[in-house]
Amino acid sequence: MSAATTRSRTPDRLCAEAVDLARAAAEEAAAPGIVGEHVELVSEGDRVVTHFFECKELGYRGWRWAVTVARASRAKIVTVDEAVLLPGPDAVLAPEWVPWSERLRPGDMGPGDLLPTDAEDLRLEPGWTGEDEPPPNSVVSEDMAALAEAEDAEVTAGPLAVPARGSIAAVAEELGVRRARVLSRYGLHIAADRWEEAFGPKTPMAQAAPAACVSCGFLLRIGGSLGQAFGVCGNEFSPADGRVVSLAYGCGGHSEAAVMPKPPQPAPPVIDETRVDPFPLRPAPDSGSVPVAADEDTEELGHS
Repeated sequence: MSAATTRSRTPDRLCAEAVDLARAAAEEAAAPGIVGEHVELVSEGDRVVTHFFECKELGYRGWRWAVTVARASRAKIVTVDEAVLLPGPDAVLAPEWVPWSERLRPGDMGPGDLLPTDAEDLRLEPGWTGEDEPPPNSVVSEDMAALAEAEDAEVTAGPLAVPARGSIAAVAEELGVRRARVLSRYGLHIAADRWEEAFGPKTPMAQAAPAACVSCGFLLRIGGSLGQAFGVCGNEFSPADGRVVSLAYGCGGHSEAAVMPKPPQPAPPVIDETRVDPFPLRPAPDSGSVPVAADEDTEELGHS
């Protein structure tokens, strides 16, 4: 260890004694009453000392005013280098700054917001945007066009012509690959992991489900390679309605998990109160309850 390094660890006596000078500089930078007690001093080098004072400013708990003083070689006058407010060991600090691209979360975008993608985004890869070259015998080829112009003839679509609908460009557009960039294999994997984490077989809802979505009538199939493992739920009563779900996901709204029971049929009534029983006004002559009356005067009156 050199002698200069040894000397730098020992605070300079004149600089260490300049506490009042350092306090005055701190109060000038801050305001009277904001600078608190002298906390400590640290030797920054040969004849360079930093004095730390307590900060009483509201909202700056644990911060300290740092005033660095120094003196020239063989000089007895101490001068102020700088006065700044620095965080202490237990200071309340703002969280570490994170770029916006890393702070952004799903659902943060609103109407009118634009989310630019990096040119080297690993989730994307170049798509197919170039037009296909027509065959030589096509009516739209350059050779046929030059021949028609030289012979002043009209070119009509013949049997050998390739229709625009059957071109590679048309097929690529119908398949959805005629774009500047498409999902890369990495982009497909992270999308699948994200969807499976939200609506996959390991979720509590799927663990308690009576059956998986692969056999549910409300499942809507999707195209592409992800269609082998995912679909869209079309059950309005399901928690995943309108969401991409794993085929191994499930919920209580499975179409075949439970059959709606038929309403029970009420038992027939013991006494039928809806039926009318006819009763004769006169008893039958052969019922035995009334003797046969020969008197014509009492015949209409019945038994008295």
